[in-house]
Amino acid sequence: MSNPVDPQAHCHDPVVTLADVSFSYEGKQVIRDLNFTVLQRDFVGLAGSNGAGKTTLLRIIVGLLKPDQGEVRLFGEPYSSFRGWNRIGYVPQKNAFNPLFPATVREVVLSGLYGRNKLFKRLTSADVRKCQDALEVMGIPDLAERRIGQLSGGQQQRAFLARALVNNPELLILDEPTAGIDAETQEGFFELIRHMHQHHAITFLMVSHDIDMLEDYMGGGPAQVCGKLKFYVRHTHDPQDCSETRLHLSGGAKREKIEVGG
Repeated sequence: MSNPVDPQAHCHDPVVTLADVSFSYEGKQVIRDLNFTVLQRDFVGLAGSNGAGKTTLLRIIVGLLKPDQGEVRLFGEPYSSFRGWNRIGYVPQKNAFNPLFPATVREVVLSGLYGRNKLFKRLTSADVRKCQDALEVMGIPDLAERRIGQLSGGQQQRAFLARALVNNPELLILDEPTAGIDAETQEGFFELIRHMHQHHAITFLMVSHDIDMLEDYMGGGPAQVCGKLKFYVRHTHDPQDCSETRLHLSGGAKREKIEVGG
């Protein structure tokens, strides 16, 4: 199935390109012949029933799983030769986190700098500043020395989002970021990421079970359906308005604390 958006006719380049991607798990085909393109400044909401392949697809994109067939390209490069992992932030499902893990919020956020190219390297003063910037943008600098397991669900999600943002990524991938938190905190979190999409020039790919939220922000039904997977897409602006520049968390650009609930 082809993506209804033609990237050649759009104002931005592809960030993620999936070409004829298929994946099977324990003999059962989960994803079949998927073709989809995520463009710069897109917000893509991914929905589907249990077993539809939502988390599987995200894990394929970030390289944790290898498709049975097809090609994945990141920022125009084949996955096999892609090295710019600092351009991608990834927040896995909350149930992948052990709440008893003995780390402070600051340590969790700093761990986002221990990427594939920085493992075992000493952190620099610039890295520490990046961490502080991310904490401030998420509005949680006062929680920096708290143990991550002592935080509320909404506070934890802000900490994990700060971890994903610490490298100032161009693509942010979120796997059910509001699972297990109360409705009021969910609403605040959605407000936060909508604000980031509209004002921080970040491309989003998010799995969510909240169809109403996806349809409300994306403006109707899915742009594409492949098997049990439903793709909702919203670009941050109309092509004729493509003049905004990227707002970085550091490097002399304006730093903005996002004030929302949660």
